[in-house]
Amino acid sequence: MSTEATMLERCESKCELCGAESALSPFIVSPHSQVTVDHAIMICETCNGQIENPETVDVNHWRCLNDSMWSPVPPVQVTAWRQLKKLSESEAWATDLLDMMYLEEDVAKWAEIGMDDDDEKPRDINGVELKKGDDVTVTKDLPVKGTNQVIKQGTVIRGISLGDDPRLVSGRANGQSMYVIAEFCRKK
Repeated sequence: MSTEATMLERCESKCELCGAESALSPFIVSPHSQVTVDHAIMICETCNGQIENPETVDVNHWRCLNDSMWSPVPPVQVTAWRQLKKLSESEAWATDLLDMMYLEEDVAKWAEIGMDDDDEKPRDINGVELKKGDDVTVTKDLPVKGTNQVIKQGTVIRGISLGDDPRLVSGRANGQSMYVIAEFCRKK
């Protein structure tokens, strides 16, 4: 079964935020970048348009979050929390819903990461921001470009440095200086 078919089955062919039954499409919940069952939701054109263009928000449309915030699906919870957080700046009802909402610790971190104004920061496999001097552990075997060497899973890179490319971190491992893609590391 395809990813979209699995997601449509999960949501019973209804928008996972407002319950609309027409024109559903997958919406990837940042900071993720691929449509997967665990990182995307099925939403209608109205919800998608208002998320993508916050200046067009119809506040009353988002009262639907009163129901969808209780979804057991983490990406739905994250999206509901983010919308309520934005609406709570001007709407008391949104603040009340936020106060009632419960998120598991990892889901709460995911929700907060997406609220960052600057998404151009190096982040590890869990979405945690990496900073200069952090120690990281490599989460999978990585081939070293231009050689036949491999950086083994579990290798610790101590005191990383950051460059201009937010996807990369640099440091020393196994006696060599190297660049590693941040999303293949986990902050220690």
